[in-house]
Amino acid sequence: MAGAVLTIYGDAISGNCHKVRFVAERMKVPFRWVETSVVNKETRTPAFLALNPVGQVPFVTLPDGRGLAQSNAIMLYLAEGSELIPKDPFARAQMMQWLFWEQYSHETVIAVRRFHKHYLKKTDSEIEPSLLPRGEKILGLMNDHLAQRNYFVGERLTLADIALVAYTRFGHEAGFDLQKWPKVRAWVQRVEKDLGAESALPA
Repeated sequence: MAGAVLTIYGDAISGNCHKVRFVAERMKVPFRWVETSVVNKETRTPAFLALNPVGQVPFVTLPDGRGLAQSNAIMLYLAEGSELIPKDPFARAQMMQWLFWEQYSHETVIAVRRFHKHYLKKTDSEIEPSLLPRGEKILGLMNDHLAQRNYFVGERLTLADIALVAYTRFGHEAGFDLQKWPKVRAWVQRVEKDLGAESALPA
C-alpha cells in the first residue's frame, strides 16, 4: 500500500474525534481526515457501516487496511511507546483509570448535555435534569484532583489529560462555567498549549 496513510473518520463537533486527532498530530503521524457527520446520519450509511458496523466515530483505517474503533483504544495504539503513556506500571494504571472514568462518567454527562444544549438547541427544561448536578460534581472532583498538580497523572501530559480535556474545554457549551472551577480552567489552558490547540474557552 505505497503512499497509504492513517485515515480518520471523524466528526468535527465530537470531542472523542478531537482526541484521536490530537494524538495523531502530537505523534506526527500523517493522516487523512474524512468528515463524517453524526447529525446528518453519515455514520449510518451502508458504506460507513461496512467499515464500522457499530456506526460510530471516530474510526480509523491503518495504512495496512486494518480498522480500529473507540477513541481511547485508537489513542493507545497511536501513542504506543511514547511519553504520552507512562512507563511505570502504577502510573500507567492510573492513566487507564482516568481513561475508563472519562468514558463511563465524564463523557456520558458533559458531552451528552453539550450535544442536547448546543447542537439540538434544547432548553434546560427539555434536557435530562440530572445531567447538570452530575456535571458539576464531575468538574468539582476534577478541580480537587488538580489542586496540587498540573496534570492528571505524574508531572507531564499523558493520554489521561487528552481524553479529559476533549469535552471539558467545551464545558460552556454544555452550560458549565469553568470560572467556577479555576484549577480545571487553568489545566485546560495548559493542555491546549501543550497540544498547540487553539483555545476553546470563552474569554
